[in-house]
Order: sequence, then C-alpha cells, then structure tokens
Amino acid sequence: MLTASLIIFAIEFALVMRVMLRRHREPMARIAWVAVIALLPILGCLAYILFGEVNIGRAHIRRRQKVMQKITPLMEELTGDEKVLQPDIPRQYRHLFQTGKSISGFSPIGGNSGKLMADSNATIDAMVADIDAAKKRVHLLFYIWLPDNNGQKMADALKRAALRGVQCRAMVDCLGSRDLVRSKLWTAMQDAGVHTAEALAIGNPFLRLLKGRIDLRNHRKILVVDQDITYCGSQNCADAEFLIKAKYAPWVDAMVRFEGPIASQNDHLFARDWMTYTHQNIDCDLQQTRRLQGSGFPAQVIGTGPTIRFSAMPELFESLMHAARKELTITTPYYVPDESLQLALCAAAYRGVDTKIIFPARNDSRIVAAASQSYYRDLLQAGVKIFEYIPGLLHAKTLTLDGDITLIGSANMDRRSFELNYENNILFYNPELTQTIFQRQREYLEQSKTITLEAVDNWSVGARLWHNSMAILGPLL
Repeated sequence: MLTASLIIFAIEFALVMRVMLRRHREPMARIAWVAVIALLPILGCLAYILFGEVNIGRAHIRRRQKVMQKITPLMEELTGDEKVLQPDIPRQYRHLFQTGKSISGFSPIGGNSGKLMADSNATIDAMVADIDAAKKRVHLLFYIWLPDNNGQKMADALKRAALRGVQCRAMVDCLGSRDLVRSKLWTAMQDAGVHTAEALAIGNPFLRLLKGRIDLRNHRKILVVDQDITYCGSQNCADAEFLIKAKYAPWVDAMVRFEGPIASQNDHLFARDWMTYTHQNIDCDLQQTRRLQGSGFPAQVIGTGPTIRFSAMPELFESLMHAARKELTITTPYYVPDESLQLALCAAAYRGVDTKIIFPARNDSRIVAAASQSYYRDLLQAGVKIFEYIPGLLHAKTLTLDGDITLIGSANMDRRSFELNYENNILFYNPELTQTIFQRQREYLEQSKTITLEAVDNWSVGARLWHNSMAILGPLL
C-alpha cells in the first residue's frame, strides 16, 4: 500500500513539475492543472496525460514542416510585389494585415470581389452551381459533412464534376464527419473518381493516444473552384436543421463567396492539409495560381492551428478590437476567452467604441454556455452590449470594424479555436461588403434579446456558481 502511494505521489510530482515548466501556458492554466492533479490524484493525472498538453504528435509535425518547405516558395510567388497593394489599404489598418501575415505567411492580395450568401441552403446551392461549372479543379474541406439533403447535393455535384474530367479532392475531419465516412455516399464519391481524404484520422483510439491528443480537430470549411472562386465562413456541409442536434435548429451561418486571387491563398491552405494527411504532393497544381489582376478589394487568408504559433488566433482578435475607433460588432456561438481577449473587448467599450456581441440564446454546449455567461457582468460593466439570438443557434463567426474591415471564418472565440483546432478565416478591407455583413448582424440583433446588467445581477446563487465553476475549467478545455 505504501509503495503504491509513493508511486502515485511520484507521478503527481512529475506531472506538477511538467505543468510548471511547460512553455506557452497561462498562469491560470497552471494553477488549474496543479489543483486538479493534487485534488484528484489518479483521475487528475490521467486527465492531464490525455488532455493537458497540445500534442498533435511528432510525426504529424514533421510532415507539416516538410509540406511547408515545399510550398512556401510558391506562396511567395503568389503574393507578388507587396508595394502594389499598399495603396488599397488605409494606413490605420495595415498593421492588422501584418498581424495576419505573421500567422500564415500570406500578404493581403487585391483584385477580389465578394458576396454574402442569403442563408445555408442558398450557400449549398451556390456551391453546387460553381462545382457544376468547374473546368479544372475542385478542392473541398469540411469539419462536418452530413449525409443529409445538402450533403447529398454536394456529393452529387462532385461526382458529376469528376465524371466529366474535373479533378476533385474532398477532405473531411475524421471525427466531425464520421457519419459521412461510414456511409455509402463516401464510397460512391470514390467510385465516381473523387479523391477523398480524412483529416486527423483516429484509427485505433488507444494507439492514437500514444501519438498525440485525440481531440485536436480540423475545423476548417473551404471550397476552392478553379483557383478563381472560394467560400469562407462558418457553415458546415449540412441542412440548416442539422439533424444530429435538431433541437437547436435552425443553425444560422454566414458565408461569403469570393472571386479573385484570394481563392489561390485558400487553395494553398487546403494543399497544406491535403499533403500532410495524404502524403500526396500536389504542389504542381499550386504553380498555376492566379496573379493579382483587375480592380477589387484586398483580402487575406489566415489559417491557425496547433502547429501554428501559440496564441495566433486571440492575437488577431485582439488586434482588431484594439483598432476599433467607432464601432465593433461580433457574432460568435462560443465565448471562452483568455484574459487578454476579454480585456481587449472591455477596453474597446471603455474608450467609447459602440461594442456589441451576439451569442445564441440556446447553446449546444451547456458547459461553454455557462462559461460564457460568467464573463457577462464584466463586459456589461465596461459598456459592451450583449445580445442573445432567439430563433435558432447563431453559428456565424463574424467581426465588423468601423464599417470598413471584416473578419469571417471558422474560428470561435474560445480556447478550442485558440489552441486545439485548425481554423480558416479571411480578413478583408471593403466598406461595401462590410456594410452588407453589418446589416446581416443588425438582422440578428433585431431577433435577439438584450442582456442587461440588472438581469445578470438577479441571477441566482446557484446559477452564478455554475457559471463560475465552468469558467474555472476554461483553461483546462
């Protein structure tokens, strides 16, 4: 008995030392993990071994590094002469795009146009139409692709394209799209000539744990057609009813259809994943990238993930918040910020910026919803206006800034998007399209209830205890 206790104590001590010496960890996260390991010796140690570190596996990291060595020169060719782009971006916003470049390596590129899709079904219909018109190549990546009505439409379009000679590559996250991968629809696409791949395949879960964390996922949503057209936003390939979580329906998303050189940047982001997961070299396709041409607005692809530099996504959000001078409007379904992001949002309101954030009134994650609500009081005291969207689950991830700048994509304002998931976003400067997205945000506001400081102060002791308890778990999540 004494020997077993000594072994457990030795393991605890070793893990506590690892927690304290681990790089890129916030002090609150260290405290939380030390407390869990000390209070729950066996379960705490097991939890830390499974989920305590962002470990995707050395083999995966080596593959990504090799891929980046191959395609980085092609990225530089794509960018062209950055000086050509400087006049298109007002001086007060250029640092935002520099932040984006420091993350993914893509400079802002001009000559783009964009259209905000009307709703989820309209997005799928537009994607299908673009795939039907494809002449050379279709690249597609979804975190969740369900074998439902819209999922069937997308699969049929890819099959038609492949059968007429278009090169089609479709990739999904192994966990998020497990129902599709196990379905006859996946096999039918392969039989039609669609090249398929699974991102972050799990395989044997017990063996997978030896290679890295099992909950690191590819959360991206990308479609690129002929390197001229691309889509970016929050929508997965599924019906708005989202049958796997139907009680929260409809899921309300925002997607933009872009035309122009920005499509090539998204294609490079797709290629990074495809070449990493499949070991297939497709860099020859990237050499046919579209150069800067014509009129249009500047845009920039920003891809983040556990193999990108630490804190990249919150740094981008914070840079945008600090840049706001008049108006800042945000929609996000999941809000579990780190301290600096929470302070940046509060600081925007304190300096007089009209700061609004919209959450879903009903969240599909009770834990995340509770953690989010623990931050309400400080936000409201700072002057941030909080709204909760009622008709469905508001899944759109949008940020508009001073009527000029928009960030749209797959990243949430939570720690999964900050540290664990691969995400894709597009940052662009265009007052006209930004105004269109702002109007969509206003439509969300009109269908939302306002959260007041008085209402938050009237929450019961039990509710506050639940919210704050879940917030404590934030650094562990």
